[in-house]
Amino acid sequence: MNISNNTILITGGTSGIGLELATQLLALDNMVVITGRDPAKLDRIKRELPLLHVIQSDVSDPTAIASLYERVSREYPALNILINNAGVMRKINLQDKGSDLENISREIETNLVGPVRMVKQFLPLLKAQPRAAIVNVSSGLAFTPFPISPVYGATKAGLHSFTQSLRVQLKNTSVKVFELAPPSTQTPLQNGFDPSDTNLSPMMNVKKLVRQAIRGFQKDHLEILPGLSRILRLVSRIAPGLAVKAASGPVDAMLAQTKL
Repeated sequence: MNISNNTILITGGTSGIGLELATQLLALDNMVVITGRDPAKLDRIKRELPLLHVIQSDVSDPTAIASLYERVSREYPALNILINNAGVMRKINLQDKGSDLENISREIETNLVGPVRMVKQFLPLLKAQPRAAIVNVSSGLAFTPFPISPVYGATKAGLHSFTQSLRVQLKNTSVKVFELAPPSTQTPLQNGFDPSDTNLSPMMNVKKLVRQAIRGFQKDHLEILPGLSRILRLVSRIAPGLAVKAASGPVDAMLAQTKL
């Protein structure tokens, strides 16, 4: 994939991997548009990176996605790369009586349903371009469960499967389908977790992660698994029970605090 002279839309671009992708891709002579839910963050980023284009939108809201498409197709008709990056990750105790049925599916709406809707909505515009790409940002946890964050892991496994199917369905089009599966990375996504929750696993530097991702795009590596993600996929294939057991330790402390 040519990583210059593109028009790129990145969801969840106000922090972490999304913001770093926007920053590095902007430096490579691309027009970059980011979305986010927080207008204050978008305004701050726009001041810091005046060449960046910002739009307030929420991928968990189908009405917002439809409005986003109308605006993007009107203002950025050359859009040829969609990066589905927006994501939520929470520590969830399924036995805790404080959980409500609506809030429990928050990750599903953002991490899985959101990208599916974005792809469906933006596909006509992408297919109209001579060259185009969709990048779905999943996770190394797409390959092995993470019991302390069960809904997040399930959404990323679902996104991995969806991406594989999407790639097959678009094989005769101009649209390439990439999956970026980051390992644990130094981003605000980790703020809700203690070091003990992740068994003190080393976190990858976000700048390094994005540099590797961009090299993968350049080389048309359709599955990009930086750092520990490649190991997680291998372990999940040869010893899936071991992978789950290794990630299960932090759950004991959480269960001890369960409100039954």
